[in-house]
Amino acid sequence: MDDSLLKNAKFLLVDDEQYNIELLEAVLNKGGFSQISSTTDPRRVLPLFIEYKPDILVLDFNMPNMNGLEVIRQVVPRVPAESYFPILVITSEMAPEIKHNVLSAGAKDFLSKPIDKTEVLLRVRNLLTTRVLYNQLEHQNERLEVMVRQRTQELDLAQEEILERLGRAAEYRDDETGQHTRRIGRSAALVAEIMGWTMAQLELMRRAAPLHDIGKIGIADRILLKPAKLTAEEFEAMKEHVTIGSKTLMGSRSPLLQLAETIALTHHERWDGSGYLKLKKEEIPLAGRIVSVADVFDALTHKRPYKEAWPIDRTREEMASKSGQHFDPQVLEAFFKLLDREGERLLTLN
Repeated sequence: MDDSLLKNAKFLLVDDEQYNIELLEAVLNKGGFSQISSTTDPRRVLPLFIEYKPDILVLDFNMPNMNGLEVIRQVVPRVPAESYFPILVITSEMAPEIKHNVLSAGAKDFLSKPIDKTEVLLRVRNLLTTRVLYNQLEHQNERLEVMVRQRTQELDLAQEEILERLGRAAEYRDDETGQHTRRIGRSAALVAEIMGWTMAQLELMRRAAPLHDIGKIGIADRILLKPAKLTAEEFEAMKEHVTIGSKTLMGSRSPLLQLAETIALTHHERWDGSGYLKLKKEEIPLAGRIVSVADVFDALTHKRPYKEAWPIDRTREEMASKSGQHFDPQVLEAFFKLLDREGERLLTLN
């Protein structure tokens, strides 16, 4: 490694003998290192470490007041867990058990007294090179993490856009504005919020509910766009959009698409069991019950090929009369709380 990458390293030297510090400073200066701080009092190491922020600690072991092991145990907890901080211990002699304790505490290498000038520089450069490489790797990992987060965000946005467009593709066939799906997503999420869903669940609902009518893609225009009441045969054909939608979405490992599949299949179920699949009460997934309320409100309050838009008061009265029959009473109650709060804002995306 080019020494220019190491020359700006900051040293903290600790030895109770000033002569030893001056000797080390001379060796380091000759080796091209100039940023050096020192102390002969081991009790000052921690405040110096915090203030000076050295790149390496060169530490005598046998000192009065505090020995090298005690100093290391003060300093190491201040080193970030993801960092590599070299501690070079200098000693005249050390029992194997003490050396093991010092290494376990966080020391990276040893030097024996009397010091060898060449060995000092070689060991210092080795330790600093490891620190530089470690920091470079850490920064590279940080950059990669940023790139992964950005890419993940891009993929999430792309997925959301694709799903939104997929829902609108079906909705445009009988809703010229294409806004119905987005209104359902917002209203269903707001009802779920009132019912105590978590933020993660609300986000899934907001993104999944707009796909509730994706199965309309498979319904003939003569039925979907008929400006009059459907015959019994035509209504049976219309009901197929729930199974078409669920089959379109089934088999995914994505929680979002799994929820969308459930909603597509069950949003026309009724609390009393008179819906498309004859599920009743809690047999109907809660997400389906919520979207059912939001969907009926939006359908009644907006113009369709077969009807004019109803005013909110008339719609509310009609839906209230179907509590416990068409709608889950608790879900309908939550929706009416939302309606009291939002009013006509539920009719738009503003």
